Amino acid sequence: MSDTLTFSAASALNLEPRLPPNPSSARTSTEQPQSRPFVTLTFATSLDSSLSLAPGVRTRLSGPDSKAMTHYLRSRHDAILVGVSTMLADDPALNCRIQGANSQPRPIIIDPHLRWTPQATDKVLQTCKFGRGLAPFIITTQHHDGIPTASREVLESHGGRYIQIPAQPDKATSRSRFDWRDIMTALHETGLSSVMVEGGANIINSLLHPDYHSLVDSVIVTIAPTWLGQGGVVVSPERVHDEKGTPAAAARLCDVSWIPFGEDVVLCGKLQTS
Repeated sequence: MSDTLTFSAASALNLEPRLPPNPSSARTSTEQPQSRPFVTLTFATSLDSSLSLAPGVRTRLSGPDSKAMTHYLRSRHDAILVGVSTMLADDPALNCRIQGANSQPRPIIIDPHLRWTPQATDKVLQTCKFGRGLAPFIITTQHHDGIPTASREVLESHGGRYIQIPAQPDKATSRSRFDWRDIMTALHETGLSSVMVEGGANIINSLLHPDYHSLVDSVIVTIAPTWLGQGGVVVSPERVHDEKGTPAAAARLCDVSWIPFGEDVVLCGKLQTS
Protein backbone atom coordinates (compact mmCIF):
# COMPACT_ATOMS: atom_id res chain seq x y z
CA MET A 1 0.00 0.00 0.00
CA SER A 2 1.31 3.44 -0.87
CA ASP A 3 0.12 4.94 2.41
CA THR A 4 2.02 2.45 4.60
CA LEU A 5 4.17 4.15 7.25
CA THR A 6 7.54 3.08 8.65
CA PHE A 7 8.92 3.51 12.16
CA SER A 8 12.51 2.78 13.13
CA ALA A 9 13.48 0.10 15.62
CA ALA A 10 15.51 2.68 17.59
CA SER A 11 12.49 4.95 17.99
CA ALA A 12 10.33 1.99 19.00
CA LEU A 13 12.89 1.06 21.66
CA ASN A 14 12.67 4.58 23.16
CA LEU A 15 8.91 4.19 23.55
CA GLU A 16 8.93 0.62 24.86
CA PRO A 17 8.86 1.49 28.60
CA ARG A 18 5.67 3.53 28.00
CA LEU A 19 3.70 0.79 26.23
CA PRO A 20 1.63 -2.23 27.25
CA PRO A 21 3.46 -5.56 27.38
CA ASN A 22 4.20 -6.88 23.93
CA PRO A 23 1.85 -9.81 23.20
CA SER A 24 4.83 -11.79 21.94
CA SER A 25 6.56 -11.61 25.33
CA ALA A 26 5.68 -14.27 27.90
CA ARG A 27 4.13 -13.26 31.22
CA THR A 28 6.32 -14.07 34.19
CA SER A 29 5.01 -16.13 37.08
CA THR A 30 5.09 -13.10 39.40
CA GLU A 31 2.89 -10.90 37.17
CA GLN A 32 -0.77 -10.73 38.13
CA PRO A 33 -3.47 -10.59 35.44
CA GLN A 34 -4.93 -7.12 34.94
CA SER A 35 -8.50 -6.46 36.03
CA ARG A 36 -8.76 -3.66 33.44
CA PRO A 37 -7.03 -2.75 30.18
CA PHE A 38 -3.67 -1.01 30.07
CA VAL A 39 -4.59 2.60 29.18
CA THR A 40 -2.43 4.99 27.16
CA LEU A 41 -3.65 8.58 26.83
CA THR A 42 -2.16 10.15 23.71
CA PHE A 43 -2.89 13.17 21.54
CA ALA A 44 -1.25 15.94 19.51
CA THR A 45 -1.42 19.53 20.69
CA SER A 46 -0.21 22.99 19.72
CA LEU A 47 1.97 25.18 21.94
CA ASP A 48 -1.21 26.77 23.30
CA SER A 49 -2.64 23.35 24.24
CA SER A 50 -5.16 23.25 21.39
CA LEU A 51 -6.24 20.16 19.49
CA SER A 52 -7.91 22.05 16.66
CA LEU A 53 -8.65 25.57 15.43
CA ALA A 54 -12.34 25.32 16.34
CA PRO A 55 -14.94 22.66 17.17
CA GLY A 56 -15.53 20.41 14.17
CA VAL A 57 -12.55 21.81 12.23
CA ARG A 58 -10.02 19.14 11.31
CA THR A 59 -6.55 20.51 12.10
CA ARG A 60 -3.31 18.76 11.22
CA LEU A 61 -0.67 19.14 13.92
CA SER A 62 1.59 16.07 13.75
CA GLY A 63 4.49 16.01 11.34
CA PRO A 64 5.28 12.86 9.33
CA ASP A 65 7.62 11.41 11.97
CA SER A 66 5.24 11.79 14.90
CA LYS A 67 2.35 10.60 12.72
CA ALA A 68 4.26 7.38 12.11
CA MET A 69 4.80 7.16 15.87
CA THR A 70 1.05 7.36 16.43
CA HIS A 71 0.44 4.47 14.05
CA TYR A 72 3.17 2.48 15.78
CA LEU A 73 1.36 3.09 19.07
CA ARG A 74 -1.82 1.80 17.47
CA SER A 75 0.01 -1.37 16.47
CA ARG A 76 0.82 -1.98 20.14
CA HIS A 77 -2.74 -1.61 21.50
CA ASP A 78 -5.84 -3.77 21.21
CA ALA A 79 -8.14 -0.77 20.81
CA ILE A 80 -8.31 2.92 19.85
CA LEU A 81 -10.87 5.01 21.76
CA VAL A 82 -12.38 8.30 20.55
CA GLY A 83 -15.45 10.37 21.30
CA VAL A 84 -18.38 10.74 18.94
CA SER A 85 -17.44 14.35 18.12
CA THR A 86 -14.19 13.10 16.58
CA MET A 87 -16.16 10.65 14.44
CA LEU A 88 -18.53 13.35 13.22
CA ALA A 89 -15.80 15.91 12.54
CA ASP A 90 -13.10 13.73 10.97
CA ASP A 91 -14.68 10.54 9.58
CA PRO A 92 -11.49 8.72 10.66
CA ALA A 93 -10.42 5.25 9.54
CA LEU A 94 -9.12 4.39 13.04
CA ASN A 95 -6.74 1.74 11.78
CA CYS A 96 -3.01 1.09 11.83
CA ARG A 97 -0.89 1.73 8.74
CA ILE A 98 2.53 0.96 10.18
CA GLN A 99 4.64 -1.42 8.13
CA GLY A 100 4.87 -4.90 9.62
CA ALA A 101 1.82 -4.62 11.90
CA ASN A 102 0.45 -8.08 12.65
CA SER A 103 -3.03 -6.99 13.76
CA GLN A 104 -5.43 -4.07 13.78
CA PRO A 105 -6.76 -2.24 16.85
CA ARG A 106 -10.47 -2.27 17.61
CA PRO A 107 -12.05 1.22 17.32
CA ILE A 108 -14.09 2.20 20.39
CA ILE A 109 -16.52 5.13 20.03
CA ILE A 110 -18.02 6.85 23.08
CA ASP A 111 -21.49 7.83 21.86
CA PRO A 112 -23.97 8.05 24.77
CA HIS A 113 -26.92 9.36 22.74
CA LEU A 114 -26.22 7.74 19.34
CA ARG A 115 -25.24 10.91 17.51
CA TRP A 116 -23.26 8.88 14.95
CA THR A 117 -25.31 6.85 12.49
CA PRO A 118 -23.13 4.12 10.96
CA GLN A 119 -23.20 4.03 7.16
CA ALA A 120 -21.47 1.50 4.91
CA THR A 121 -19.70 4.44 3.22
CA ASP A 122 -18.08 5.65 6.48
CA LYS A 123 -14.30 5.43 6.28
CA VAL A 124 -14.02 3.20 9.35
CA LEU A 125 -16.39 0.63 7.81
CA GLN A 126 -14.87 0.90 4.34
CA THR A 127 -11.49 0.24 5.92
CA CYS A 128 -12.97 -2.82 7.61
CA LYS A 129 -14.60 -4.02 4.38
CA PHE A 130 -11.26 -4.11 2.58
CA GLY A 131 -9.47 -5.89 5.43
CA ARG A 132 -7.43 -2.91 6.60
CA GLY A 133 -9.07 -2.42 9.98
CA LEU A 134 -11.82 -3.52 12.36
CA ALA A 135 -15.40 -2.37 12.82
CA PRO A 136 -16.03 -0.28 15.94
CA PHE A 137 -17.62 -1.09 19.27
CA ILE A 138 -19.92 1.77 20.30
CA ILE A 139 -20.35 2.62 23.99
CA THR A 140 -23.83 4.03 24.55
CA THR A 141 -26.47 4.53 27.23
CA GLN A 142 -29.17 3.23 24.90
CA HIS A 143 -30.64 -0.20 25.46
CA HIS A 144 -31.09 -2.67 22.60
CA ASP A 145 -34.65 -1.53 21.88
CA GLY A 146 -33.53 2.10 21.61
CA ILE A 147 -30.92 1.43 18.91
CA PRO A 148 -32.20 1.92 15.34
CA THR A 149 -32.38 -1.42 13.56
CA ALA A 150 -30.61 -0.12 10.45
CA SER A 151 -27.68 1.18 12.51
CA ARG A 152 -27.33 -2.07 14.42
CA GLU A 153 -27.50 -4.17 11.25
CA VAL A 154 -24.85 -2.21 9.33
CA LEU A 155 -22.52 -2.23 12.32
CA GLU A 156 -22.95 -5.92 13.11
CA SER A 157 -22.61 -6.91 9.44
CA HIS A 158 -19.06 -5.53 9.56
CA GLY A 159 -18.23 -7.20 12.89
CA GLY A 160 -18.94 -4.30 15.23
CA ARG A 161 -21.47 -3.97 18.02
CA TYR A 162 -23.12 -1.69 20.56
CA ILE A 163 -22.22 -1.94 24.25
CA GLN A 164 -24.74 -0.47 26.68
CA ILE A 165 -23.40 1.14 29.86
CA PRO A 166 -25.55 3.16 32.27
CA ALA A 167 -24.60 6.79 32.78
CA GLN A 168 -23.94 8.07 36.27
CA PRO A 169 -25.32 11.38 37.68
CA ASP A 170 -22.67 14.07 38.04
CA LYS A 171 -22.78 15.59 41.52
CA ALA A 172 -21.40 18.92 40.31
CA THR A 173 -23.80 19.39 37.37
CA SER A 174 -27.24 18.32 36.24
CA ARG A 175 -25.73 16.17 33.50
CA SER A 176 -25.16 12.46 33.49
CA ARG A 177 -21.92 11.00 32.23
CA PHE A 178 -20.11 7.70 31.96
CA ASP A 179 -17.83 6.57 34.74
CA TRP A 180 -14.49 5.63 33.15
CA ARG A 181 -14.26 2.65 35.50
CA ASP A 182 -17.46 1.25 33.98
CA ILE A 183 -16.10 1.78 30.46
CA MET A 184 -12.81 0.04 31.18
CA THR A 185 -14.56 -2.85 32.91
CA ALA A 186 -16.83 -3.33 29.90
CA LEU A 187 -13.92 -3.26 27.48
CA HIS A 188 -11.94 -5.70 29.59
CA GLU A 189 -14.91 -8.08 29.52
CA THR A 190 -14.77 -8.07 25.69
CA GLY A 191 -11.18 -9.36 25.87
CA LEU A 192 -9.38 -6.07 25.18
CA SER A 193 -6.19 -5.87 27.24
CA SER A 194 -4.95 -2.42 26.13
CA VAL A 195 -6.67 0.79 25.02
CA MET A 196 -5.17 3.84 23.34
CA VAL A 197 -7.31 6.91 24.14
CA GLU A 198 -6.87 9.47 21.35
CA GLY A 199 -9.51 12.15 21.89
CA GLY A 200 -11.22 14.48 21.42
CA ALA A 201 -10.99 17.23 24.01
CA ASN A 202 -14.01 16.20 26.12
CA ILE A 203 -12.70 12.64 26.35
CA ILE A 204 -9.17 13.74 27.25
CA ASN A 205 -10.26 16.36 29.78
CA SER A 206 -12.62 14.00 31.56
CA LEU A 207 -9.97 11.26 31.80
CA LEU A 208 -7.55 13.82 33.28
CA HIS A 209 -9.88 14.38 36.24
CA PRO A 210 -8.17 13.21 39.46
CA ASP A 211 -10.88 10.58 39.98
CA TYR A 212 -9.49 8.66 37.00
CA HIS A 213 -5.73 9.17 37.20
CA SER A 214 -5.25 5.65 38.55
CA LEU A 215 -6.80 4.24 35.36
CA VAL A 216 -4.15 5.79 33.09
CA ASP A 217 -0.90 3.87 32.77
CA SER A 218 0.92 6.07 30.27
CA VAL A 219 0.63 9.56 28.76
CA ILE A 220 2.22 10.33 25.39
CA VAL A 221 1.70 13.84 24.00
CA THR A 222 2.95 15.16 20.67
CA ILE A 223 3.67 18.90 20.83
CA ALA A 224 3.78 20.72 17.50
CA PRO A 225 5.79 23.97 17.14
CA THR A 226 2.78 26.14 16.40
CA TRP A 227 0.24 28.35 18.11
CA LEU A 228 -3.34 27.95 16.90
CA GLY A 229 -4.60 31.08 18.64
CA GLN A 230 -7.57 31.87 20.82
CA GLY A 231 -10.84 30.02 20.28
CA GLY A 232 -9.28 26.63 19.70
CA VAL A 233 -10.39 23.32 21.22
CA VAL A 234 -8.21 23.16 24.30
CA VAL A 235 -6.94 20.37 26.52
CA SER A 236 -7.64 21.77 29.97
CA PRO A 237 -9.28 19.53 32.60
CA GLU A 238 -11.81 20.82 35.11
CA ARG A 239 -10.49 23.01 37.92
CA VAL A 240 -9.92 21.19 41.20
CA HIS A 241 -9.51 22.52 44.74
CA ASP A 242 -7.72 21.29 47.83
CA GLU A 243 -9.39 20.61 51.16
CA LYS A 244 -9.30 24.36 51.98
CA GLY A 245 -11.00 25.30 48.73
CA THR A 246 -7.82 26.69 47.19
CA PRO A 247 -7.32 26.04 43.46
CA ALA A 248 -4.84 23.24 42.84
CA ALA A 249 -3.17 21.65 39.83
CA ALA A 250 -5.60 19.29 38.10
CA ALA A 251 -2.90 16.87 36.95
CA ARG A 252 0.87 16.53 36.83
CA LEU A 253 3.17 14.09 35.08
CA CYS A 254 6.10 12.29 36.66
CA ASP A 255 8.77 9.95 35.25
CA VAL A 256 8.97 12.35 32.30
CA SER A 257 10.99 11.99 29.11
CA TRP A 258 11.12 14.06 25.93
CA ILE A 259 11.71 12.51 22.51
CA PRO A 260 12.16 14.60 19.32
CA PHE A 261 10.40 13.41 16.19
CA GLY A 262 11.19 15.68 13.26
CA GLU A 263 10.05 19.20 14.18
CA ASP A 264 7.74 17.87 16.91
CA VAL A 265 8.63 16.81 20.42
CA VAL A 266 6.90 13.95 22.22
CA LEU A 267 6.35 14.18 25.97
CA CYS A 268 6.04 10.86 27.80
CA GLY A 269 5.14 10.39 31.45
CA LYS A 270 2.83 8.98 34.09
CA LEU A 271 0.08 10.76 35.99
CA GLN A 272 0.88 11.37 39.63
CA THR A 273 -1.76 9.65 41.74
CA SER A 274 -0.91 11.05 45.18
